[in-house]
Amino acid sequence: MHGPVSSGWLLVALCAATGAYCLLRMRSSVEEQRRAAGGEALMGFGMAAMAVPAAVFTPPAWAWPAYAVLFGAVGLRALWAARTGRHHLHHLVGTAAMVYMAAVMAGSPAHAHGHGSSGVPVLTGALLLYFTGYVLLTGVRLIPVVAVAADGPATGWGDRPELARACRLSMGIAMLAMLLTM
Repeated sequence: MHGPVSSGWLLVALCAATGAYCLLRMRSSVEEQRRAAGGEALMGFGMAAMAVPAAVFTPPAWAWPAYAVLFGAVGLRALWAARTGRHHLHHLVGTAAMVYMAAVMAGSPAHAHGHGSSGVPVLTGALLLYFTGYVLLTGVRLIPVVAVAADGPATGWGDRPELARACRLSMGIAMLAMLLTM
């Protein structure tokens, strides 16, 4: 990622913290939540690795194609899982964005060192529009509503839907930031 080093490190911290929380969510007793959390943890840590400022560390040439292959495989899994739930379509778009960014970085050695810009403007614009809409919609869903008292057992950290939404919101914002720096 090119741009100011301090904002790059903030993005790394945000993505790594989100990935760590998603690992905690994998302890949920609900299997579907565990699967979603695993994919989101991988996405968070992958975004953190991609966001390391180029002024600090320039990955080897093989790293970008490896990212593209890794997230391509995760995208195929998300495509398969999309048969059972709409949420997996968002994972599919997220992994496609990661493959796209890795491919742009692999094909643009000057970009990997923090100079110039690359990418297909129409595709970058479409991804920016999608993630902007996703961030706005997710942000609206976080607005508190009147809580209804529940007489059930207390939910654990892995089963709190508002924290999962906040996690997804932070990854959406991070994806917007990464796309804007392309």
